[in-house]
Amino acid sequence: MPKIDLAAIPATNRTGYPEPYARDVAGRWYRRLGIAAGLGDFGVTHVRLDPGAWSSQRHWHEGEDEFVVILSGEAVLVEEGRRTPMRAGDCAAFPKGQADGHHLVNEGDAPCLLVAIGRASQTDCHYPDIDLHLDGATQSYRHRDGRPW
Repeated sequence: MPKIDLAAIPATNRTGYPEPYARDVAGRWYRRLGIAAGLGDFGVTHVRLDPGAWSSQRHWHEGEDEFVVILSGEAVLVEEGRRTPMRAGDCAAFPKGQADGHHLVNEGDAPCLLVAIGRASQTDCHYPDIDLHLDGATQSYRHRDGRPW
């Protein structure tokens, strides 16, 4: 198995979120390792959360599992009614179809590095805290009432 050269894969902080939701993830930088390595069955993403950054808006997927491993630094896992500190070596799993939105927030003063494993959303993705919904059929963001963004 060839070693992946992280420095050779450009980091990006692109997001598909419309404003004002995009600004919360502006300090999230990621590299799509799975794509760079030629993986097709699932994605692997190396993520850096700068202080104050969110991994995403709090969300859950109807049809995609997610798994994260904290490599260094700290973040807080925010779920419905729960906040769990996450440190290097900690892992979290998010089974598909469980309607408990989640995200990671770096509330510290140093970057947090993590690896996220899953696949691109192909089904609906729900954002319980905000007026946003990802339509899996069209891969487009909509308001909760169905209007397009």
